[in-house]
Amino acid sequence: MTTDTLSDVLRSVRLRGAVFYYLSFGHEWAVEAPPAKDIAGAVIPGAEHVMEYHVITKGSGWAAIVGEPPVRLETGDIVMFPHGDAHVMSSAPGTRPTPLSPDWVYDTRNDPKPIPIVFHTLTEFSYGAPAPESPTNVACGFLGCDLRPFNPLIATLPRLLHLPAASDGAWISQVMRQAVDASQNKRPGGDAVLERISEMMFVDAVRRHVERLPDASTGWLAGLRDRHVGRALALIHENPARAWTIDVLADEIALSRSAFYERFVRLIGQPPMQYLTQWRMQAAANLLRQSRAPVASIALDVGYESEAAFARAFKRLVGTPPARWRRIQNRG
Repeated sequence: MTTDTLSDVLRSVRLRGAVFYYLSFGHEWAVEAPPAKDIAGAVIPGAEHVMEYHVITKGSGWAAIVGEPPVRLETGDIVMFPHGDAHVMSSAPGTRPTPLSPDWVYDTRNDPKPIPIVFHTLTEFSYGAPAPESPTNVACGFLGCDLRPFNPLIATLPRLLHLPAASDGAWISQVMRQAVDASQNKRPGGDAVLERISEMMFVDAVRRHVERLPDASTGWLAGLRDRHVGRALALIHENPARAWTIDVLADEIALSRSAFYERFVRLIGQPPMQYLTQWRMQAAANLLRQSRAPVASIALDVGYESEAAFARAFKRLVGTPPARWRRIQNRG
């Protein structure tokens, strides 16, 4: 049995979620969100990378990365910004948005979440539960993850990821509405439920994105879907310590050496052995962070017979020797 490679990566890069705002709008509205990096320290402290998402729990609207064409959103739709771009949510394209100030996000970072905000006009808003007649409600949240030592997922995602409810995702908006209600009414576990829903929603969104990829796509997700390259990735993730070579991997997936190498590079964008080294460093980083095992033992666990060779490889990729990196992580 092979590992679920996508789940393996998501566990490794410490995906974590938070629902921050529950917005209610009138008939005309527009809000511009700043780049996620400008508010990362407030929404998910300690995360190397932050993504914002929105779920249309009622009504409709538009979403666009600043300077890019807008996308139409209906009830139950999800829109994510995997690269953390500044973006606009609005009732209609071209509506002048109210900028969301990073200072305001930091000032309200300790307020009970999700923060309910009612927009009465384009520029006037107040805090409070939405009125039943509010035509549009939007749950807004964030997802954080690690980028280093190695996260092959984020770079392969589009800047805007739109998941229509019609493509089997309507359950998300229903669950999100219920979870927001539980959190706002201070029911036990409400906040934890919202966090888990955010993470589950992201996994489901990526899975659905993979299913919709055109046949000619390249990138890590396209590699996962490929019968041969996907099997090679699963083998590497299942047992990174094994003495893999291109020949051994090619034999395992029943391709010639040259056909396997060409297929892997075309889809993943790097040679198999380079990918193996990077994944070994990611696995090692998790062991360094989560255990007290000696560096020499961790080196063996990820396929290095020599602690010195492992330390050189780790420093080359991460920029810091493993023992020092562990100390820094523990202090954080």
